Amino acid sequence: MIVLLYALFGEAWVAAITGLLFGVHPLTVEPIVWLGERKAILAGTFSFWALVLYVAYVRRGHRGFYLGSILAYVLALLSKPSATPLPVLMLLLDYWPLGRMSRRAVVEKVPFLVIGVMSGILTLLSHASTSVVSLSYATDAKSKVLLACAKLMFYLGKLIWPANLSPHYSTPAPPLLTNPVVVSGVVGVLLLIAVTVLSVRWTRAVLVGASFYFLAMLPMLGFVEYSPTFANDNYAYLPMVGLFLPVAWGVGRLMARPSGGAGRSVRGDAIFVAMWVVAGLEMAVTRHYLSFWKDTESLFRRVCALAPDMYVGHNDLGVALTQKGRHDEAVEHFNTALRLKPDYAEAHHNLGVDFATRGHIDQAIVHYREALRIKPHRAETHNNLGLALAVQGKTDEAIAHYKESLRLKPNVAEAHNNLANALVGQGKIDEAVAHYKESLRLKPNIPQTHNNLAMSLAAQGKINEAIAHYREALRIKPDYAKARTNLANLLAAQGKVAPVTTSR
Repeated sequence: MIVLLYALFGEAWVAAITGLLFGVHPLTVEPIVWLGERKAILAGTFSFWALVLYVAYVRRGHRGFYLGSILAYVLALLSKPSATPLPVLMLLLDYWPLGRMSRRAVVEKVPFLVIGVMSGILTLLSHASTSVVSLSYATDAKSKVLLACAKLMFYLGKLIWPANLSPHYSTPAPPLLTNPVVVSGVVGVLLLIAVTVLSVRWTRAVLVGASFYFLAMLPMLGFVEYSPTFANDNYAYLPMVGLFLPVAWGVGRLMARPSGGAGRSVRGDAIFVAMWVVAGLEMAVTRHYLSFWKDTESLFRRVCALAPDMYVGHNDLGVALTQKGRHDEAVEHFNTALRLKPDYAEAHHNLGVDFATRGHIDQAIVHYREALRIKPHRAETHNNLGLALAVQGKTDEAIAHYKESLRLKPNVAEAHNNLANALVGQGKIDEAVAHYKESLRLKPNIPQTHNNLAMSLAAQGKINEAIAHYREALRIKPDYAKARTNLANLLAAQGKVAPVTTSR
């Protein structure tokens, strides 16, 4: 952020203090401490570099900067599709402050636009194939527009007054003008438009900043629905840049030396001190939120406290509790999520995982089946249901679900290993070996898979291959007793050591 502002305005102190305000603001710190949202930080970082390299290309005319900007854009898209509007944001910078809006500037964006459109199409197809796009909080166009206005002002409000921050926020209901949240969003957007239009008489800064904010936020406004939540703090990471552009420009103007004067003006010193005070307040608020961001359980307990009707928060808290072995609490939160949203496949899936972990296979199967009824294209659920059915001895049905899991996601090592185990139970050793090998191709350092493959190879009479895989399992996990026992038995069969009990 600091490098971008310096490249645009050439004022080191202004870039530093404005970048500091951006960097320590709670909205931008949260995605950093939340490991699951590292994609937002990666996308933001590569987006910044794409913009910086583009500005360097404009200033210096070196083709390498242009190609570097394209590469950074590709990396940003690979991190998160929220970087898609970047070419249009570059055009805004061409308009102001670069002042080079022309046909050439538009043509230079064509490679970016082609890449962005291709990425957008692939993203939509990918989400649609996994049923992610089906999540809906507003089905008609009018509601979408009203909620988009509410969301724009919601993030702006969180920037100005970062209170009650949360990774997930409930959708304002109903999405109508009778709702105070919705009507305040619409009024706020209209006022923002009015201020922006009036400001053009004096500066382009506000117009570009507001347009940058809106266009960068566009993928997250809900016109294409891919998230069950109304808003997420990490969505504001890149759009906030637009709001800081006019701030940096304005601070630069206010801190400028008086005409013909030497040294800074009193007004400039006052602005400088005021920005440091604001930065200090941001740090204090961020430090306060660190207590909620310290671990997953604390984070989602905070979500549930702020939005008790947010079913996603209850589900995520349930997952955290399951991982800690607090199953009764986890089930309570999963059930709360299902009470709030009865057709929530994710909660059924996670209930299945919780029950299977405790050995309650019948209950696990019930929830896995319900999850697949709601969302039949979830590969993980098919794989988990296959495991549960295999425990009950329903091998044929288990194999059918493993195969469906692999049809949906062919490159999942665990599913290949599970299918191979089931095929071994049916005596289909050749098929099993093929799936064990594919599992190891995808994840070569799983000692259990090496052990299983070795047993199947031994059954085929491929003794040397089997020995090699047993030894590889022991190299990865020297204390792996099963592999050591099986290797000893195989060597004993060759007359080299005394036999011991064989195990899989």
